[in-house]
Amino acid sequence: MSLVRKFATVGGATLGSRIFGFARETFMAAALGTGPMADVFYAAFRFPNLFRRLFAEGAFNAAFVPLFSKEIEANGVEGAKRFSEEVFGVLFSALLIITIVMELMMPWLVEWIIAPGFADDAEKTSLTIRMAAVMFPYLMCMSLTAMLSGMLNSLHHFFAAAIAPVFLNVVMIAALFYGLWIHADPQTIAWYLSWSVLLAGLLQMAVVYAGVRHAGINIGFKRPRMTPNVKRLLVLAVPAAITGGITQINQIIGQAIASGKEGAIAALQYADRIYQLPLGVVGVAVGVVLLPELARALKGGFAKEAANIQNRSIEFVLFLTLPAAAGLWILSDAIIRVLYERGQFSAENTAVVGSILAIYGLGLPGFVLIKALQPGFYAREDTKTPMRFTMLSVVINSGLAITLFPLIAERGIATAEAAAGWTNTVLLFSTLVWRGHLAWEWALARRTALLLVSTAIMSAALLYAMPYASAWLAPGVPLVQKVVALFGLLGLAMIVYFACAFLIGGADLGMIRRNMKRKPKAPAPPQQ
Repeated sequence: MSLVRKFATVGGATLGSRIFGFARETFMAAALGTGPMADVFYAAFRFPNLFRRLFAEGAFNAAFVPLFSKEIEANGVEGAKRFSEEVFGVLFSALLIITIVMELMMPWLVEWIIAPGFADDAEKTSLTIRMAAVMFPYLMCMSLTAMLSGMLNSLHHFFAAAIAPVFLNVVMIAALFYGLWIHADPQTIAWYLSWSVLLAGLLQMAVVYAGVRHAGINIGFKRPRMTPNVKRLLVLAVPAAITGGITQINQIIGQAIASGKEGAIAALQYADRIYQLPLGVVGVAVGVVLLPELARALKGGFAKEAANIQNRSIEFVLFLTLPAAAGLWILSDAIIRVLYERGQFSAENTAVVGSILAIYGLGLPGFVLIKALQPGFYAREDTKTPMRFTMLSVVINSGLAITLFPLIAERGIATAEAAAGWTNTVLLFSTLVWRGHLAWEWALARRTALLLVSTAIMSAALLYAMPYASAWLAPGVPLVQKVVALFGLLGLAMIVYFACAFLIGGADLGMIRRNMKRKPKAPAPPQQ
């Protein structure tokens, strides 16, 4: 199977999850707007959700997949099963202790880390503490789900792990729909949502466990023991956990700063949901598929093939994210108006959230490239170098957010996150090239320049068309008319971009298909 098909499998499942996520946020906007209950729920949900993204979107796999793959090659499926049972016993026990400790510390966590800006409002603080306590066990569910997903990815069963996040959105939509149907007040709806998160975590874990059973591995619980394999996993996992959460670490810092202004947390969350679509569909797909592909090529001694796989992945990322970034910048207000502007979500909210989304769009290619570059380190069992770069970018993000928030409010936090993401990307790319792990290709540089030209032409076409569509996108226009106008603009952008990219040579479908096959045509002999 080609990399393109694997990207499509994971990306397609992730796209389904993101579409349900849009539906969820639309209901959320109608039910809670950017009011105090939206701030409370998102603040409480941010902490367990941080760990969901941190573990489920690559960090645990970064440490687990190379070791699990090595066990399969060395000792077969039975050896891999023994290793996974060793890890499961230690992970379950550690998570149980962490969950108990965090539940006891929840008042301190909320007051000092999650939402220090709520300190002057005792009711908001109390609600945030209680909702966070309900949702925190979601961390335990998702960490175990991440391990099971890593097993499936190593066995090249990608779909079950990729489709599991859909259940979070489905269950939360059901809770929102029920709350709106019975005309519940915003606080009651927020409580429904909190319990739905915990239920969804249990369902997601059940789905991937069934996938592992279907793949032929039945995990039993063993007494936790610190075996050499488990110790090696921990050595790799701790830096990877810090590294994999670059966007999320920056966001939780931004949330702590934003909690000083009412509505700021919710505004950042609504914009985040939009740009998570291309970030998730492309970035998560590339990150999940690329790591086992690189690990297998390197363990087989095919260093040249590994470099080629990574370059083609970078090309794939740029091909899709450059036009997406330009589209988010130009169409940000129109997108927010169509998706959210109804009920408690006003035209003023649209202006604020749209400006945040435009800035996130500028950071999009950088955020996704991180997902394509980090596996180049993880496949070589180097998790410390990306961690160092992550820590530097967190410092940059914190400094910029603190500096810019008093000046441009929420937009300052988005600007800080985008700048930190691009800093991390540049450091990862330059280090891989410097070490010789990523081959510099002038052909790739040329195609990148041509993709930028195609993106510029697409942007010019959108700017030219916007005045003609503005009357259809104005506040108060029927929703159907707005949707038609937005999809018309998106269709125009896609036609112009893809036509230019293929006509001027920025993309070559035949070349992409040939170069993204899993096995090399003439593999080099294993290195001694």
